[in-house]
Amino acid sequence: QLQLVESGGGLVQPGGSLRLSCAASGFTLDYYVIGWFRQAPGKEREGVSCISSSDGSTYYADSVKGRFTISRDNAKNTVYLQMNSLKPEDTAVYYCAALRWVPTVQEMCVVMFRYDYWGQGTQVTVSS
Repeated sequence: QLQLVESGGGLVQPGGSLRLSCAASGFTLDYYVIGWFRQAPGKEREGVSCISSSDGSTYYADSVKGRFTISRDNAKNTVYLQMNSLKPEDTAVYYCAALRWVPTVQEMCVVMFRYDYWGQGTQVTVSS
């Protein structure tokens, strides 16, 4: 069974950090673009950060640039999202997704509808 499983979410105070993990089973992440997306209550799902399958090129939304870091460990078949300096507006359900097609770096986080596999999501709440 092809599956993505997110973990690492939780409740954190403003300014705190969390590391989200996205583990794949049933397929190898090496050949997939991996994206992290989030959806806050009453808002549309948005692309947060994406990483290419080929050269590790990354994309970050302006709202998280300088605070979030995406990385992949192909040996562990896992992609991570390190989130630092968290703000209340980062509160959302975070999803990881895998895309076999190869878009441009700028397209990676935009072509949400093209992603092949999605995880179930993990809640991140930033609150004092």
